[in-house]
Amino acid sequence: MLFPLYDHNPHRRFPLITLLLIVVNVGVMWKVSLLSPPQRAEVSFEWGFIPARLTRIDNPEPLRIREVLRQPELPGRKPQPERRIELDLPNDALTVYATFFTTLFLHGGWLHLITNMWMLWVFGNNIEDRLGHIVYGLFYIAGGTVATLSHWMIDPESTVPMIGASGAVAAVLGAYALTYPSAKVRTLVFIGIPLLLDIPALIVLGLWMLAETFAGLLEVHLGMAGGVAHWAHIGGFVAGLVLMPLLALGRPPDGEDWQKEADSQFKFEDPKPLTERE
Repeated sequence: MLFPLYDHNPHRRFPLITLLLIVVNVGVMWKVSLLSPPQRAEVSFEWGFIPARLTRIDNPEPLRIREVLRQPELPGRKPQPERRIELDLPNDALTVYATFFTTLFLHGGWLHLITNMWMLWVFGNNIEDRLGHIVYGLFYIAGGTVATLSHWMIDPESTVPMIGASGAVAAVLGAYALTYPSAKVRTLVFIGIPLLLDIPALIVLGLWMLAETFAGLLEVHLGMAGGVAHWAHIGGFVAGLVLMPLLALGRPPDGEDWQKEADSQFKFEDPKPLTERE
């Protein structure tokens, strides 16, 4: 098991958007945590992404949700009565497409939130530094959108809501692995005993991607969905790999200008001999 703690990769821009995303996610989680379990479930169904709603988009008949919330049985505690959720969710395009955005700010619990926000902080500040605030914000939303569509393509009839920022965060991880592959990441490694190691980002994030891909393929092979949206992670990571070079073009690293960056990316050797060159 690998868990990144921080990277040895300084940034110069103040990570405004990264911090704003973290604050908004924590604020939403705090507000949702004050609700009762049935209310929290309703928020997830209404504002999380449900693949079946996209499959039935603009269908005038609402998607009917009838779920039973089962409370865990704790020792020494009386069994809790079953609680039911009954919702009729509209399938109009505006409402369904809005969930592509709102699902990025909902989480299943504090551990889910903290894990996502920690990864966003460790790797997001450098991507924001590289792209600039506005482009980085657009990149984050685009990565989350691709992640959501990837999840939908695997099981378009699912009525289970997908919530969490992990798809968008995965796009940040893909962008980081591509842009700073040799940056050292202080990583907590569990191999029987805990170790603190400085590992290149490409290895840390590449191993994470391999684990997600294996889990996603296993999920498809077994024909059963787990509690983790692995294909959203895979889709987000690939989106980061594809989008980062496109969005970063013309936005040079610190200390370089765009002409030098363009020359390094698109320099072709002149086929003429030296003596014939003008």
